[in-house]
Amino acid sequence: MSDTGIHQILVAASPGDAITNLALSTRDVLRRVGSSEIFAYHVAPALMGDVIELHKYRSQHARNLLIFHASIGQPAVHEFLTSRAEALVLVYHNVTPAQYFEPYDLNFAELLALGRREVEILRPGVVQAIADSAFNALELEAMGYRDVRVVPPVVDFHRFDGIAPRESTLNHLRSLETPILLSVAQLMPHKRPDFLVEMMHCIETYRALRPVLMLVGHNRMARYTRAIREQVRELEVNVHVVGAVDEPDLVAMFRMASAYVSASEHEGFCIPVVEAMATGTPVIARACAAVPETVGNAALLVPESQGPTCYAEAVYELLTDHHVGAELVRRGHERVAELERGMPAAAIVDALLQVA
Repeated sequence: MSDTGIHQILVAASPGDAITNLALSTRDVLRRVGSSEIFAYHVAPALMGDVIELHKYRSQHARNLLIFHASIGQPAVHEFLTSRAEALVLVYHNVTPAQYFEPYDLNFAELLALGRREVEILRPGVVQAIADSAFNALELEAMGYRDVRVVPPVVDFHRFDGIAPRESTLNHLRSLETPILLSVAQLMPHKRPDFLVEMMHCIETYRALRPVLMLVGHNRMARYTRAIREQVRELEVNVHVVGAVDEPDLVAMFRMASAYVSASEHEGFCIPVVEAMATGTPVIARACAAVPETVGNAALLVPESQGPTCYAEAVYELLTDHHVGAELVRRGHERVAELERGMPAAAIVDALLQVA
């Protein structure tokens, strides 16, 4: 492998993006055995120098291995991949169904639909398809892929170790004097923050509790962000659209949260719930997509068919019964330990070296 590079290809690289974070973690592991870089068609200014623009890719020889992280359509990237002589590995994190975005950003929805078609078109040229969950593997198999290998993503289970929570944030959260519900995700339609806002209306109306919900994550879709803020105003609920925060703030929020809540309907793995369990924060989530596969028995799972009222009852139970929260924390730590044993960082390297 001394003369062969294993390089990752992304459509876009941006701070806080789950696939970008996974690519960076994977690169760190791959560099233990050889040359490895990340190339992306769109590179956020903050990542310039760490991630290389795709047009700067120069093949040293045909023995390079390219890893494409499929997430969204982009004709220029598709043309690049289909024109290369290097072996191609597809890592499928899932392409979010376009229907979620059609009311808010038709162009983005069209790119998602294109991304799914491009994954199907790439199939004859892919030497190995890798999915980071059994849920994603099933989607690939439905597209005609065979011998899909399930390799869990490279997750830094100790990401927050040694990071001190910001004292001013801790003091602010303590001053609220009410239970804190935390959700960490990009403010996107498939994450269903609107469901959580409705849940808050239910718990305040029918259970006379007034916790605070903090929606933490990048607001990349202005029209959808405005819609959520308007919903919060109309329902007059105690919801804060926080936006992106740095790690000291996030550690403070995890430490002070009474529960981590997720209403996401489409997840290929769902790393934030793992991070919540690792920090000792009890998790409530909807049993959608790969979420049950991720959490095992370590979360209160609300059936996908149930609405915000049922979810509010689960939140009420956790907030009012100390034993429920303590049991979820215990199970969460056990689940993280189980995942860590089953996700050696070398697993992705082993899979790629077999191909190379």
